[in-house]
Formats: sequence, structure tokens, C-alpha cells
Amino acid sequence: MNKELMEALDMLEKEKDISKETLFDAIENSLLTACKNHFGKADNIKVEIDRETCDFICYAQKEVVEEVEDDCLQISLEDAVKVSEHAALGDIVNIEIKSKEFGRIATQNAKNVILQKIREEERSVIYNQYYEKEKDVVTGIVQRYIGKNISINLGKTDAILNENEQVKGEVFRPTERIKVYILEVKNTPKGPRILVSRTHPELVKRLFETEVTEIKDGTVEIMSIAREAGSRTKMAVRSNNPNVDPVGACVGMNGARVNLIVEELRGEKIDIVNWDENPGNFIQNALSPAKIVAVFADPDEKTAKVVVPDYQLSLAIGKEGQNARLAARLTGYKIDIKSETQAKDAPGFRYEDYEYDDYDEDEYEEDDYNENDYNENDYNEDGYNEDEYEEGAYADDLESELHDGVSYEDE
Repeated sequence: MNKELMEALDMLEKEKDISKETLFDAIENSLLTACKNHFGKADNIKVEIDRETCDFICYAQKEVVEEVEDDCLQISLEDAVKVSEHAALGDIVNIEIKSKEFGRIATQNAKNVILQKIREEERSVIYNQYYEKEKDVVTGIVQRYIGKNISINLGKTDAILNENEQVKGEVFRPTERIKVYILEVKNTPKGPRILVSRTHPELVKRLFETEVTEIKDGTVEIMSIAREAGSRTKMAVRSNNPNVDPVGACVGMNGARVNLIVEELRGEKIDIVNWDENPGNFIQNALSPAKIVAVFADPDEKTAKVVVPDYQLSLAIGKEGQNARLAARLTGYKIDIKSETQAKDAPGFRYEDYEYDDYDEDEYEEDDYNENDYNENDYNEDGYNEDEYEEGAYADDLESELHDGVSYEDE
């Protein structure tokens, strides 16, 4: 039994995850290559390896002839009888070949064939391993900067984090551990080429699937996600169990779950909202934390008109339009946001189309409320105009006050 060969094969199978059968095939091919280099041809050479003991035999199949014209393919009857007593003209005789007789060059070529096969199989194993992880999140160690790209070690191979897949402002130190999203795995002659990302929206989704048990087991579903990497992410979730709050499950107790993800994303803000089949309600949720007066959604055109209180307009739009932009991506609707004042002045606007939280038709009759006598743009929620009054200065008698040419009479 060839113990040394068996131990070597066991070690290769364990370390490089290469099957023994593949290694046996590599040894057989290497012996055939050595025979070809030694004899000039290997068409009639056969190699057999015992998979249990690792013992191998190499032999040439030669035809018994009266007069030998090709030593590699033929053998005389006299020599054939020495190998097999029953040999006769026209028979095929197996002549054993001693591998120890191979020359140095043939032996070196055989070694190279085995090493090449091991390298190819190792690349194939790595490719298959990471191809299965494509579109998933893995943990890597920052190796070095290659120009503006970053080399990330994933264990058995390195991945490339391109400049356009990096979050602006993120700076990594060598040996730092980070989570990345595998975009693509390519098989190249030099081995697998793996492209990863820190900006892809799916990175956030996969992180939540890892941290939130309810998402992993399917109780809570992530229906939609919109992200501006490094700044803010909006995510819509729904629950398949009426007893489970989807937003609460994602946030966790005292924000424990979402805080882990925010920390991994270096402080990126995450808004988690409830998904709703009603597009109007969904758009209203998506625009949070802004308060919405009314939403008119057109499912066919995928457009929506949203009215917000005047003091909520900037919050609904967000800094540089970020909140509205992310809400549009999250819902798939083109959203047009107007304040109440803008909506009133817009063509075709009808005041009665909208409902106000501070106006109840059951409490006020038409004679008690004169729309022309009140301009809510001049006053905030507390009933006074900050531009006209300083802190602590209030109107005791509205009947005697005049503001912007509008008089107020005692109701």
C-alpha cells in the first residue's frame, strides 16, 4: 500500500477541498504524459490506480507479430511468450512499464501535469464556492488600496471593491473587518474575479435578514427598499402574522437590531415603514416623518399628488429633495408634493377635497366660519404670527387687532 501517496491525497482533499477522484485522474494523466515523453507516443498506454491502496500500474498494449516494425505498438512472438505462455500471433499482450525508468524530463513533465490540475481544481472549487454566495453578504478583511480600488480578503481568495461601489466618505484601514455584498463572480484564466459593493441596496436587506429572526423565517417580509448610500435608507416591511409588528421586529428592543446595522453602515440613517396595498397609505407612510393632509394616487399612471401642511413642506421634501426622492423609489410612484397654500392656488384645486385635522364640519356651521376672513399662512399653530409678535407678546383683544389688512371679528 502506498501510504505516502494516500496521506498526500488526504491532505490535499482536506486543505484544498479537491476530491480524491479528481486527484487520481490527474495522476493517471501525468503518467500518460510521462510515457508519451519517454516513448514518443502513448496511444496504447493504460494506467490503472487502486483507489483503496493507491497502488498503480502502467502498461503498454502490444500486438504479437512475426516481424516487429514498431517497438511501441508491436512485440515479437518470442518476447510475448516470455510475458504470457499462451501468447499467439495477433494477440494483444500487456507489457508493464516501470515508471522508475522514466527520464528526468518525463518525470518533471508528469509533476507539472499534476500541479496544473491541482491549481485548476482549486480555482474551480473557489469559483463554485463564491458563485453560490453571489447576491449575498460576506465578511472580508481590508488588505490594501490598489489605486482607488480596495482589495478585500474573503478567506480563500481576494475580492475587488471598485471606487464606484464605495460609499463616499468611508475610509478603511488595513486588517479592518467589513461586510460587503457580492455583486458578481467571474471565472477567468487567472482564477475567479469577485466584485463586491458597499453601496448596493441589497446590502441593507441582507443585513436585516441576518439580524432579524422574523425576516429570516418569513414572518416579516421586506417588500421594497430605496437607498442613498452613506446618507439614508428607506425600507418598507409587512408582517404575515397579525400578532407581529413588522417595524418593531426590525427595530428591536430599544433599537438594538437596527443599531447594529446602522453601526455596520457607519451611521447611515434607516427609515422603516409599514407597507400597504393601498398606494395612498403606502405613499403617506413612505414620506414619514412628514405629516400628510391628503394623497391622490393614480395606479395606472403611477403618479401621486400629495398635500402637506405649509410648515411640513420642507420636511416632506427633505434635504436636497432626499426624502421625496427615496419615497418615490420606494413606492414606484412619481410624487408631486405641494403645500396647502400651493394646492389652493393650483388649477382645478377644490378646497373641499381636503380634510384638515383642525377643522371639524360637525362642530362648525357655514355661517360660523368665513374662509375669506382667515389666512392660515399668516399664523402658526399657536394662533399668533411669529413675524408680528415677540415672545410673550400676545393679542388680548383680537377684535381691535389688524394684520396684513385682514380684520377679525368676534365669533
